[in-house]
Amino acid sequence: MTTGSSGPQRRPDGAALVIAAILAGIAIIIFWQTSQMRVPPIQQRVGPTVFPYVVASGLVLLAIGTVVSALRNGFPERSKDDYRPIFWVVGGLVAQILLLSTAGFSIATGVLFAFTAKAFDRGPLWQTIPIGAVFAFIVWFIFAKGLQLSLPTGMLERLLTTGSPF
Repeated sequence: MTTGSSGPQRRPDGAALVIAAILAGIAIIIFWQTSQMRVPPIQQRVGPTVFPYVVASGLVLLAIGTVVSALRNGFPERSKDDYRPIFWVVGGLVAQILLLSTAGFSIATGVLFAFTAKAFDRGPLWQTIPIGAVFAFIVWFIFAKGLQLSLPTGMLERLLTTGSPF
């Protein structure tokens, strides 16, 4: 006679345990680095070390909660990964990095916007690249002209601000 048998049991969630270990590792690094900071005596109680300690403590709590959920099988079964959207987003990031210095912020970020939209099955590239470039130009204009911050300038930015692409 078997007692206490309640059907098949799932093994602890290995991926969640790895995530918990990473969270705990990051927390340990933050605790260690913060403890190495030299703080003037006047700032010993409430100073630049308070926030890192709070963040590290939060990460420890998240790690503990993740371990508990992993051991209790508290996470739902994950569906099979679809790599197509991941490749579109990563491709957009690579394209942006490659285009920033030559094409400028607006076009490079417009390509990233379009590739990300394609990853989520939103519109064709011929339509989303110009939309993304317009939004990115607005961001560029606010940062470059309004806040006087430096973002990569390309032909589009020069054309729309000086009237000449060169």
